[in-house]
Amino acid sequence: MNILPKPVSRLIESFEKLPGVGPKTAQRLAFYLLHVPDRELDNFAHNLTFLKKDTVLCEICKNVAEHSPCQLCANDSRDRSIICVVEQPMDVISIEKTGRFSGVYHVLHGSIDPLSNIGPDEIFIDALIARLKAASIPVSEIILALNPNMIGEATALYIQKKIQEYDTKGSGNAITVTRLAHGLPMGGDIEYADEITLGRALDGRKGL
Repeated sequence: MNILPKPVSRLIESFEKLPGVGPKTAQRLAFYLLHVPDRELDNFAHNLTFLKKDTVLCEICKNVAEHSPCQLCANDSRDRSIICVVEQPMDVISIEKTGRFSGVYHVLHGSIDPLSNIGPDEIFIDALIARLKAASIPVSEIILALNPNMIGEATALYIQKKIQEYDTKGSGNAITVTRLAHGLPMGGDIEYADEITLGRALDGRKGL
């Protein structure tokens, strides 16, 4: 028998749906919010309500932003001939912290994962190829900064193949495809890598 009030139970169930949040953590979060001042709770609810209303996907790089194009794509000092392809918006933040990358980004919002029914059409791979075709400044290098795990590797190989097909059809310029070098452990996530490790990986990237 569930002795918790329904509003508390529903909130716990919502928290449990978040990645990395188990039943115990969900309960702690729900009861914490139950005891915070009403003003703080209202502010929290407001931020949740407008999380998606006040954000958009950048029409160029697909990163989450307040407006489109995003700050990075609108920055004329960025080198548009180099595109760093990442899985998630959080990876952009991690790489920017290194201070060693001056190009632009393309966010896939996932990776190819057949076990989770995520195919190439569910992420922004086609948008990357379309971006290459429409680029006013020829792209000379694409860095595949994907997580060094099995699905990251599979996604990188698929993107490399698509770029090679684009080049073969006569893109007008040869595009070098590189991967992040040593420094990132196999099975690790870019989001959790420190700035020094990521910086070394960027500096030591290699061709495929």
